[in-house]
Amino acid sequence: MNEKVKSGSRNVAIVGPYLSGKTTLLESLLFVTGAISRKGSVKDSNTVGDSAAESRDRHMSVEVSAASTEYNGTRFTFIDCPGSVEFAQETYNALIGVDAAIVVCEPIRERVLTLAPLFKFLDDWEIPHLVFVNKMDRANIHVLETLHALKAVSSRPLVAHQYPIVQGEQLTGFIDMVSEQAYKYHPGAPADPIPFPESLKEEEHIARAEMLEALANFDDHLLEELLEDIEPPQEEILKDLKMELGADLVVPVFFGVAEQDYGVRPLLEALLREAPEPETTAERRLKNLKGDTPIAQVLKTYYTPQGGKLSLVRVWRGKLTDGLVLNGIRTGGIYRLIGQQQQFVNEVFAGEIVALSRLEGIKTGDTISTEQRVIELPKAAQLEPVYALAITPEKRNDEVKLSGAITKLLEEDSSLAWEQHGDTHEVILWGQGEIHLQVTLDRLRRKYNLPMTTHLPQVPYKETIRKTVASVHGRYKHQSGGHGQFGDVFLEIKPLPRGTGFNFNETIVGGVVPRQYIPGVEMGVREFLTHGPLGFPLVDLAVTLTNGSYHSVDSSEQAFKQAARLAMQTGIPQAEPTLLEPILRIEVTTPSEFTSKVLQLLSGRRGQILGYEGKNDWQGWDNVSAYLPQAEMQNFIVELRSLTLGVGSFHWEYDHLQEVPEKLAERVIQSNGNGGNGNGK
Repeated sequence: MNEKVKSGSRNVAIVGPYLSGKTTLLESLLFVTGAISRKGSVKDSNTVGDSAAESRDRHMSVEVSAASTEYNGTRFTFIDCPGSVEFAQETYNALIGVDAAIVVCEPIRERVLTLAPLFKFLDDWEIPHLVFVNKMDRANIHVLETLHALKAVSSRPLVAHQYPIVQGEQLTGFIDMVSEQAYKYHPGAPADPIPFPESLKEEEHIARAEMLEALANFDDHLLEELLEDIEPPQEEILKDLKMELGADLVVPVFFGVAEQDYGVRPLLEALLREAPEPETTAERRLKNLKGDTPIAQVLKTYYTPQGGKLSLVRVWRGKLTDGLVLNGIRTGGIYRLIGQQQQFVNEVFAGEIVALSRLEGIKTGDTISTEQRVIELPKAAQLEPVYALAITPEKRNDEVKLSGAITKLLEEDSSLAWEQHGDTHEVILWGQGEIHLQVTLDRLRRKYNLPMTTHLPQVPYKETIRKTVASVHGRYKHQSGGHGQFGDVFLEIKPLPRGTGFNFNETIVGGVVPRQYIPGVEMGVREFLTHGPLGFPLVDLAVTLTNGSYHSVDSSEQAFKQAARLAMQTGIPQAEPTLLEPILRIEVTTPSEFTSKVLQLLSGRRGQILGYEGKNDWQGWDNVSAYLPQAEMQNFIVELRSLTLGVGSFHWEYDHLQEVPEKLAERVIQSNGNGGNGNGK
């Protein structure tokens, strides 16, 4: 790469489960580095990371937030990512543009499992990451137990970079595992060196030995030193930490209390010394791209009330200047962000994350460049929608504005989807959970003045028939002065195998129904099929026109259409109509310890278990396959996450139609009022 990355910059994502303290850590990082003069709190809704109105309302992050600051001559851009699994797409989109990630967690062994999907994503993308065990003032378990629990969910070896000094339930300091120097914390000030606590000597020695052994797996010289009981120099240990962290081979672990700034400065120092430079990250991402023309990638899209569209981008190569044309679009400005605050800059170099304004038509994940043809950089996979609501504007006149507003929402949040259902005619909004869709509805109201009413989507039930009706007669005769209307048909109606759909045939001989009128017969039959006697569309049947008669003056295609409808009205009830429901094939991913509960959940929702097996490349996880009625899926994700600490997920697709059990069918038909679709719940 000819264009050098601007020296002294780091892009770091802050990730972790909901309530682990990520936004509080960002606030502390900005305070310690001087970017803000006073810290806010999540409780008071005045933090940099939760500047969006939807975040403040819920005291939780609902979108990524970027904050740029400087520390010891190095520019840091921190990306605070949502912790809720419902906003995981935001996190994954942002992670592909950073140099390293800080995984924030609590020292609660039972909740460590929630980190497994995040660790898997980081390792699949080879993103260097550190662990910051937050809220150590609430610790009530042994430090080594916390480390062992973390190691169980990470495919990369975890190495303790620090050993915490805890008195009672209070974190008072730490031991640097490289230098074995102990430090004491002070509120609002750097930690001071103190004598090594003799009471921790044995535990610290065990943890340090594990750290050195993990590093020695990638360094033969260090391995020789350990085998010969030679104490390795600190410089060698730090060099190994930098090399192995940068290659995503090990995961250093830090401890602290972000709310009190404890552990934040050592974390910053480690990022300075050991996190990979942007140039290293760029060489890995652009290894097959030659040249020095600008290349950037969109990590997040915002539509701001005042400034319009903003695209948060990682500059991978080259230099961006104000007014540059990217993908044929002239940029409206370049900004460094601290939450919603914007600082205009004339130019930025490779290695920085900034916001570009007015990149119309450019979506999250897109690669942008001054070149006309550029190879698209890999982007995070799209999460499948798992929860839906049917939405309707409160004001009927707003229907024309809805599609445009939703299009912008989908640019901001690619884990949303929407459809106009062909059977139920509902506008259905799909997302990752109930909170996710409520946030989306809030944005529709706030940003686009589109308040919505919502309800659970109707289940697209169908009808079919069980028996054949050999001959059913339909005659339409109408006289109103002048030419009349006359059509006369005999139809055979018979069931077809499930999934066949509808077939229309005719066996007319002798011209008893003229050829020009037969299309009218088929049209009348098809129109009737859209709304059967139970109130739903009819499928999987064949109708054959076998006989009929006509009038040389009064017959018409329209008359035969009406005759066919009358015949169907008479014949279908005789054919024993029955209700069908859509059945989905569902594959649930869950930690093995919850597999039995997942099986019970599926069975309790009328699911048919097809089997389960270990998930490929996921040690200790299972895939459970089943058939599940669509009527049982609506809140399935809510219960699944409740059973699996929030980490269970599923893939689904339509598979087939199946008869509804008789008692349930009666309730569906009754709630449907024998007209219009019901939801069957």
